[in-house]
Amino acid sequence: MISSSQNSPDSILDKTQDLIKIIECPRDAMQGIHDFIPTELKIRYINSLLKVGFDTIDFGSFVSPKAIPQMKDTSEVLEKLDLSSSSTKLLAIIANLRGAEAACKFEQISFLGFPLSLSETFQQRNTNKTIAEAFEELANIQELVVKSNKTLVVYLSMGFGNPYGDPYDVAYLEKFVSKLAVLGVKIVCPSDTIGVSDPENISYLFSSLLNRFPDIEFGAHLHSTPATAKEKLEAAFNAGCKRFDGAIRGFGGCPMAKDELTGNMATETIIDYFDSNAVKLNLDISSFNAALQLSTAVFL
Repeated sequence: MISSSQNSPDSILDKTQDLIKIIECPRDAMQGIHDFIPTELKIRYINSLLKVGFDTIDFGSFVSPKAIPQMKDTSEVLEKLDLSSSSTKLLAIIANLRGAEAACKFEQISFLGFPLSLSETFQQRNTNKTIAEAFEELANIQELVVKSNKTLVVYLSMGFGNPYGDPYDVAYLEKFVSKLAVLGVKIVCPSDTIGVSDPENISYLFSSLLNRFPDIEFGAHLHSTPATAKEKLEAAFNAGCKRFDGAIRGFGGCPMAKDELTGNMATETIIDYFDSNAVKLNLDISSFNAALQLSTAVFL
Protein backbone atom coordinates (compact mmCIF):
# COMPACT_ATOMS: atom_id res chain seq x y z
CA MET A 1 0.00 0.00 0.00
CA ILE A 2 1.04 3.59 -0.65
CA SER A 3 0.43 6.07 2.15
CA SER A 4 0.26 9.82 1.83
CA SER A 5 2.72 12.16 3.49
CA GLN A 6 -0.07 14.75 3.65
CA ASN A 7 -3.05 15.00 5.97
CA SER A 8 -5.66 14.24 3.28
CA PRO A 9 -6.39 10.52 2.86
CA ASP A 10 -7.61 11.02 -0.68
CA SER A 11 -4.56 12.43 -2.39
CA ILE A 12 -0.87 11.76 -2.34
CA LEU A 13 -0.03 15.41 -2.62
CA ASP A 14 -1.88 18.59 -3.51
CA LYS A 15 -1.73 19.59 -7.14
CA THR A 16 0.87 22.31 -7.33
CA GLN A 17 3.18 20.71 -9.88
CA ASP A 18 0.90 19.26 -12.51
CA LEU A 19 3.62 19.13 -15.17
CA ILE A 20 4.64 15.66 -14.03
CA LYS A 21 2.75 13.07 -16.07
CA ILE A 22 2.36 9.48 -14.91
CA ILE A 23 1.31 7.07 -17.65
CA GLU A 24 -0.11 3.81 -16.30
CA CYS A 25 0.38 0.87 -18.70
CA PRO A 26 -1.92 -2.10 -17.95
CA ARG A 27 -1.78 -3.10 -21.63
CA ASP A 28 1.97 -3.55 -21.43
CA ALA A 29 1.60 -5.51 -18.20
CA MET A 30 -1.14 -7.79 -19.54
CA GLN A 31 -0.10 -8.51 -23.11
CA GLY A 32 2.57 -11.11 -22.34
CA ILE A 33 0.41 -13.19 -20.00
CA HIS A 34 -0.34 -16.56 -21.59
CA ASP A 35 -3.72 -17.29 -19.95
CA PHE A 36 -6.47 -15.02 -21.22
CA ILE A 37 -7.59 -12.48 -18.63
CA PRO A 38 -11.41 -12.34 -18.60
CA THR A 39 -12.75 -9.26 -20.35
CA GLU A 40 -14.92 -8.28 -17.40
CA LEU A 41 -11.90 -8.37 -15.10
CA LYS A 42 -9.95 -6.13 -17.49
CA ILE A 43 -12.84 -3.69 -17.55
CA ARG A 44 -13.09 -3.67 -13.76
CA TYR A 45 -9.33 -3.16 -13.37
CA ILE A 46 -9.00 -0.34 -15.90
CA ASN A 47 -12.08 1.39 -14.48
CA SER A 48 -10.37 1.29 -11.08
CA LEU A 49 -7.29 2.89 -12.63
CA LEU A 50 -9.42 5.63 -14.18
CA LYS A 51 -10.32 6.80 -10.66
CA VAL A 52 -6.68 7.39 -9.64
CA GLY A 53 -5.96 10.50 -11.67
CA PHE A 54 -3.18 9.30 -13.99
CA ASP A 55 -2.52 11.58 -16.93
CA THR A 56 -2.97 8.70 -19.38
CA ILE A 57 -3.73 4.98 -19.34
CA ASP A 58 -2.20 2.73 -22.01
CA PHE A 59 -5.24 0.46 -21.94
CA GLY A 60 -5.16 -1.74 -25.06
CA SER A 61 -3.95 -2.29 -28.60
CA PHE A 62 -5.32 -2.65 -32.10
CA VAL A 63 -2.99 -5.29 -33.46
CA SER A 64 -3.46 -8.73 -34.94
CA PRO A 65 -5.03 -11.10 -32.39
CA LYS A 66 -2.69 -13.77 -33.72
CA ALA A 67 0.27 -11.63 -32.64
CA ILE A 68 -1.16 -10.46 -29.29
CA PRO A 69 -4.13 -12.68 -28.37
CA GLN A 70 -4.45 -11.09 -24.92
CA MET A 71 -5.57 -7.82 -26.52
CA LYS A 72 -8.20 -9.23 -28.88
CA ASP A 73 -10.98 -7.74 -26.73
CA THR A 74 -9.70 -4.14 -26.71
CA SER A 75 -12.80 -2.76 -28.47
CA GLU A 76 -15.11 -4.58 -26.07
CA VAL A 77 -13.15 -3.32 -23.06
CA LEU A 78 -13.24 0.25 -24.38
CA GLU A 79 -17.03 0.23 -24.75
CA LYS A 80 -17.47 -0.42 -21.02
CA LEU A 81 -14.94 2.01 -19.59
CA ASP A 82 -16.45 4.75 -17.45
CA LEU A 83 -14.85 8.03 -18.46
CA SER A 84 -17.69 10.20 -17.17
CA SER A 85 -15.89 11.45 -14.06
CA SER A 86 -12.26 10.94 -15.08
CA SER A 87 -9.83 13.42 -16.59
CA THR A 88 -7.48 10.58 -17.58
CA LYS A 89 -6.86 10.14 -21.30
CA LEU A 90 -6.65 6.80 -23.12
CA LEU A 91 -3.79 5.51 -25.26
CA ALA A 92 -3.93 2.51 -27.59
CA ILE A 93 -0.96 0.82 -29.24
CA ILE A 94 -1.02 0.27 -33.00
CA ALA A 95 1.58 -1.30 -35.29
CA ASN A 96 0.38 -0.32 -38.75
CA LEU A 97 -2.05 1.89 -40.66
CA ARG A 98 -4.84 -0.66 -40.40
CA GLY A 99 -4.62 -0.61 -36.62
CA ALA A 100 -4.53 3.19 -36.63
CA GLU A 101 -7.67 3.31 -38.74
CA ALA A 102 -9.43 1.03 -36.26
CA ALA A 103 -8.30 3.06 -33.24
CA CYS A 104 -9.23 6.40 -34.80
CA LYS A 105 -12.88 5.33 -35.00
CA PHE A 106 -13.15 5.63 -31.23
CA GLU A 107 -13.69 9.13 -29.88
CA GLN A 108 -12.64 8.00 -26.38
CA ILE A 109 -9.04 7.42 -27.49
CA SER A 110 -6.75 10.46 -27.35
CA PHE A 111 -3.36 8.91 -28.12
CA LEU A 112 -2.08 6.27 -30.53
CA GLY A 113 1.24 4.69 -29.60
CA PHE A 114 3.56 3.36 -32.32
CA PRO A 115 6.66 1.25 -31.59
CA LEU A 116 9.62 2.19 -33.79
CA SER A 117 12.86 0.32 -33.24
CA LEU A 118 16.35 1.77 -33.43
CA SER A 119 17.51 -1.76 -34.23
CA GLU A 120 17.03 -2.96 -37.79
CA THR A 121 17.10 -6.55 -36.55
CA PHE A 122 14.43 -5.99 -33.92
CA GLN A 123 12.24 -3.90 -36.24
CA GLN A 124 12.06 -6.74 -38.73
CA ARG A 125 11.48 -9.36 -36.04
CA ASN A 126 8.80 -7.27 -34.38
CA THR A 127 6.85 -5.97 -37.41
CA ASN A 128 8.30 -7.68 -40.49
CA LYS A 129 9.30 -4.26 -41.80
CA THR A 130 12.59 -2.48 -42.29
CA ILE A 131 13.15 0.78 -40.46
CA ALA A 132 12.71 2.64 -43.75
CA GLU A 133 9.37 0.91 -44.34
CA ALA A 134 8.32 1.65 -40.76
CA PHE A 135 8.99 5.37 -41.31
CA GLU A 136 6.83 5.31 -44.46
CA GLU A 137 4.03 3.68 -42.48
CA LEU A 138 4.53 6.17 -39.68
CA ALA A 139 4.14 9.14 -42.03
CA ASN A 140 0.76 7.81 -43.18
CA ILE A 141 -0.31 7.13 -39.60
CA GLN A 142 0.67 10.63 -38.48
CA GLU A 143 -1.41 12.13 -41.30
CA LEU A 144 -4.42 10.06 -40.26
CA VAL A 145 -3.96 10.85 -36.57
CA VAL A 146 -3.87 14.60 -37.21
CA LYS A 147 -7.01 14.40 -39.34
CA SER A 148 -8.71 12.45 -36.57
CA ASN A 149 -7.80 15.03 -33.91
CA LYS A 150 -5.64 12.59 -31.98
CA THR A 151 -1.97 12.59 -30.97
CA LEU A 152 0.73 10.11 -31.96
CA VAL A 153 3.20 8.85 -29.36
CA VAL A 154 6.29 7.17 -30.81
CA TYR A 155 8.13 4.67 -28.62
CA LEU A 156 11.77 4.25 -29.64
CA SER A 157 12.43 0.64 -28.70
CA MET A 158 16.04 -0.37 -27.98
CA GLY A 159 16.33 3.26 -26.89
CA PHE A 160 19.27 2.63 -24.56
CA GLY A 161 21.14 -0.06 -26.52
CA ASN A 162 20.51 -3.41 -28.19
CA PRO A 163 21.97 -6.93 -28.14
CA TYR A 164 22.09 -7.39 -31.91
CA GLY A 165 25.18 -5.40 -32.79
CA ASP A 166 23.17 -2.79 -34.73
CA PRO A 167 24.30 0.85 -34.62
CA TYR A 168 23.48 2.68 -31.42
CA ASP A 169 24.52 5.89 -29.74
CA VAL A 170 22.75 9.11 -28.81
CA ALA A 171 23.62 10.77 -32.13
CA TYR A 172 22.01 7.83 -33.96
CA LEU A 173 18.89 8.14 -31.82
CA GLU A 174 18.76 11.88 -32.46
CA LYS A 175 18.64 11.21 -36.21
CA PHE A 176 15.43 9.27 -35.63
CA VAL A 177 13.98 12.07 -33.52
CA SER A 178 14.88 14.61 -36.23
CA LYS A 179 12.88 12.60 -38.76
CA LEU A 180 9.98 12.36 -36.35
CA ALA A 181 10.09 16.12 -35.78
CA VAL A 182 9.81 16.69 -39.53
CA LEU A 183 6.68 14.52 -39.54
CA GLY A 184 5.21 16.63 -36.74
CA VAL A 185 5.38 14.02 -34.00
CA LYS A 186 5.05 15.76 -30.62
CA ILE A 187 5.66 12.96 -28.09
CA VAL A 188 8.63 10.57 -28.19
CA CYS A 189 9.47 7.98 -25.56
CA PRO A 190 12.86 6.24 -25.58
CA SER A 191 12.14 2.73 -24.32
CA ASP A 192 14.47 0.46 -22.40
CA THR A 193 13.36 -2.70 -24.18
CA ILE A 194 15.99 -5.02 -22.72
CA GLY A 195 16.77 -3.36 -19.39
CA VAL A 196 20.21 -1.91 -20.18
CA SER A 197 19.59 1.65 -19.03
CA ASP A 198 21.61 3.06 -16.15
CA PRO A 199 21.75 6.49 -14.48
CA GLU A 200 24.62 7.64 -16.68
CA ASN A 201 23.09 6.87 -20.06
CA ILE A 202 19.62 7.96 -18.92
CA SER A 203 20.92 11.33 -17.80
CA TYR A 204 22.99 11.88 -20.94
CA LEU A 205 20.20 10.85 -23.30
CA PHE A 206 17.44 13.01 -21.82
CA SER A 207 19.70 16.02 -21.30
CA SER A 208 20.75 15.86 -24.95
CA LEU A 209 17.25 15.33 -26.33
CA LEU A 210 15.57 18.01 -24.24
CA ASN A 211 18.23 20.53 -25.21
CA ARG A 212 18.11 19.78 -28.93
CA PHE A 213 14.34 19.28 -29.36
CA PRO A 214 12.57 21.70 -26.99
CA ASP A 215 9.24 21.41 -28.83
CA ILE A 216 8.96 17.64 -28.34
CA GLU A 217 7.68 16.04 -25.14
CA PHE A 218 9.99 13.21 -24.14
CA GLY A 219 8.89 10.39 -21.88
CA ALA A 220 10.79 7.71 -20.01
CA HIS A 221 9.71 4.11 -20.56
CA LEU A 222 12.25 2.44 -18.30
CA HIS A 223 12.71 -1.14 -17.18
CA SER A 224 14.42 -1.99 -13.93
CA THR A 225 14.84 -4.34 -11.05
CA PRO A 226 13.50 -3.09 -7.71
CA ALA A 227 17.05 -2.30 -6.61
CA THR A 228 17.80 0.07 -9.51
CA ALA A 229 14.42 1.74 -10.02
CA LYS A 230 14.84 4.89 -7.96
CA GLU A 231 18.29 5.76 -9.26
CA LYS A 232 16.95 5.52 -12.82
CA LEU A 233 13.96 7.70 -11.98
CA GLU A 234 16.22 10.26 -10.36
CA ALA A 235 18.52 10.39 -13.39
CA ALA A 236 15.62 11.00 -15.79
CA PHE A 237 13.90 13.55 -13.56
CA ASN A 238 17.07 15.50 -12.84
CA ALA A 239 17.78 15.61 -16.59
CA GLY A 240 14.43 17.32 -17.11
CA CYS A 241 12.09 14.46 -18.01
CA LYS A 242 8.53 14.99 -16.74
CA ARG A 243 6.70 12.07 -18.35
CA PHE A 244 7.05 8.59 -16.81
CA ASP A 245 5.54 5.26 -17.84
CA GLY A 246 4.82 2.69 -15.17
CA ALA A 247 2.83 -0.45 -14.45
CA ILE A 248 1.47 -1.46 -11.08
CA ARG A 249 3.77 -4.01 -9.39
CA GLY A 250 6.20 -3.73 -12.30
CA PHE A 251 4.50 -6.34 -14.45
CA GLY A 252 5.34 -6.59 -18.13
CA GLY A 253 8.60 -5.83 -19.87
CA CYS A 254 11.35 -8.43 -19.75
CA PRO A 255 10.68 -11.90 -18.32
CA MET A 256 11.61 -13.07 -14.85
CA ALA A 257 15.32 -13.17 -14.09
CA LYS A 258 16.13 -15.23 -11.00
CA ASP A 259 14.11 -13.73 -8.13
CA GLU A 260 13.81 -10.21 -9.47
CA LEU A 261 11.58 -8.93 -12.23
CA THR A 262 13.42 -6.84 -14.80
CA GLY A 263 10.18 -5.39 -16.01
CA ASN A 264 8.29 -2.15 -16.28
CA MET A 265 8.94 0.51 -13.70
CA ALA A 266 6.55 -0.16 -10.82
CA THR A 267 4.04 2.66 -10.52
CA GLU A 268 4.13 2.52 -6.74
CA THR A 269 7.89 3.10 -6.92
CA ILE A 270 7.39 6.14 -9.15
CA ILE A 271 4.80 7.58 -6.77
CA ASP A 272 6.97 6.91 -3.73
CA TYR A 273 9.97 8.57 -5.39
CA PHE A 274 8.13 11.81 -6.12
CA ASP A 275 6.38 11.79 -2.76
CA SER A 276 9.64 11.34 -0.87
CA ASN A 277 11.22 14.18 -2.86
CA ALA A 278 8.31 16.57 -2.25
CA VAL A 279 7.32 16.64 -5.91
CA LYS A 280 3.60 17.20 -5.77
CA LEU A 281 1.21 15.07 -7.80
CA ASN A 282 -2.56 14.90 -8.09
CA LEU A 283 -3.42 11.27 -7.52
CA ASP A 284 -6.19 9.75 -5.39
CA ILE A 285 -4.35 7.52 -2.93
CA SER A 286 -7.43 5.58 -1.87
CA SER A 287 -8.26 4.70 -5.45
CA PHE A 288 -4.65 3.78 -6.16
CA ASN A 289 -4.55 1.38 -3.24
CA ALA A 290 -7.82 -0.18 -4.40
CA ALA A 291 -6.36 -0.72 -7.88
CA LEU A 292 -3.18 -2.09 -6.36
CA GLN A 293 -5.21 -4.64 -4.42
CA LEU A 294 -7.30 -5.58 -7.46
CA SER A 295 -4.12 -6.15 -9.50
CA THR A 296 -3.52 -9.36 -7.56
CA ALA A 297 -6.60 -10.85 -9.22
CA VAL A 298 -5.52 -9.68 -12.67
CA PHE A 299 -1.90 -10.84 -12.46
CA LEU A 300 -2.19 -14.17 -10.74
